This record gives sequence, C-alpha cells and structure tokens, in this order.
Amino acid sequence: LPETLRAIFTGRERMLFEVSWSGGVRIGEVEVRIMPYHGRDSFAIAAKVKSTGPLETFYPVDDDFLCIVSGPMKLPTEYYVRQKEGHGRKVTRRRTSYNQTAGVVKYQKNDEPERLHSLSGKSYNEFAAFFISRALKMASDSVVPTFADDRRHEVLVKLRNREKRRSMFGEKDTLKVEPIMNFKGLYEKSGSTVLWLSDDRCRVPVEIKSRIAVGALVAKLVEYENAACPELAGKRR
Repeated sequence: LPETLRAIFTGRERMLFEVSWSGGVRIGEVEVRIMPYHGRDSFAIAAKVKSTGPLETFYPVDDDFLCIVSGPMKLPTEYYVRQKEGHGRKVTRRRTSYNQTAGVVKYQKNDEPERLHSLSGKSYNEFAAFFISRALKMASDSVVPTFADDRRHEVLVKLRNREKRRSMFGEKDTLKVEPIMNFKGLYEKSGSTVLWLSDDRCRVPVEIKSRIAVGALVAKLVEYENAACPELAGKRR
C-alpha cells in the first residue's frame, strides 16, 4: 500500500515496546526509529534492544541494529548488528551488504573472513521484512522474499483475523498477522510469531507475540511518534 509506505518512511517514525515474558514479568524494551539516510530515497531503520528486570541480572542484553534500505521497494543495502549479551559482555559485530542488482550478499562476523552468498532474486532481510509486511494489501496471503540463514526464503504472511485489541491507543481495530518463517534467524526463533497491526493507513504494530521454548515473549507498544500519522503520533501509554 503506497499510503502505508509513505506513512512509515516519511514521518521519522519512533516506536518503543516493553517486552515481557508470557505477558507477565517485564524483561526488556525495544526502541525502533526510521529516518532519512544520506540520500533522497534511502532510509535507516535503527533498533535498540535492552534487557531490564530479572533478565538484566541473569542474562543482560544490549543489542543495536541498523538496516539501510533504498528504492521504491525499500530493499536492504547494508545491515549492521552489534550484540553485547551475557555476563562476559562479549561484543559480536556483524555486517551484511546486499547487491540486489548483481544478486550477491557479503557477510562478515567480527574479524572473520568475508563470506559471499548468491541472491536468487530481490530480497529483504529478516529485519526489513518486518517493516515491509506492514504495507502489504492483506486482502489475501502474501509472500515476502527474505534472506536469512545464508539463503533466500519465501515467507508466507497470513492474515489470521481482524479483531479489536486493547492497546496504548485504547480499544483498537487491528489486523492479526502471522508470518510463516521456516528459519531461525539471528535470535534462533523456535516458534510462531504473531503481530497485531492497527487497521488504518499507518499499520502500527501495537503488539507482537513470539513463542519460545518455554512460554512466549510479548512486546507491547507504549510510545509512538510519527509526523506522518498525526492522529496517532505523540501518544504514550
């Protein structure tokens, strides 16, 4: 949907999520920002993942993500990850470059040798795919090509339901969406992920639920800013 892409990428969007385990104990927060990046049609999607509460004691997490997307399809060109996890606080750095025209992906972890992968068609990565799925028509099942775990996957995105959901915006009409991911990805997902998007032109993710080996992680939107969505922007829970 062009109007949703414009809303996502022209208003300097900012989202803050509180993350809890099985909807109860708060264990962290995720802040996401989308902003213009060194060019007329390039944008940076930045995310900060930080542990709080019990998780900060048992397994502290301090991760940063930066994905540069470009062009009308908002395809990734660069992806940077810095992970600082565990009591040893060892830092892991990853860099991935995407040449969508030549069909080549370059990946490097820390100071290890660079690895090359072929890309059989234009593709998002697991980070950018989340945001582009917000702009799908949702009239029927859709496919988002996603490069993860060293190869390209055809990720089926299913609209499970339209339902009202309690959110920071109050009782909100939402789209219950489930991407069918057959890869583990960076955080080694082991179960399904469901997201609830506001059923409007902005398609704001108000809640995300990911099944894990024990219970589930629930991320709820608690702050939202976006000049392109004045009817929602500036709200706080």
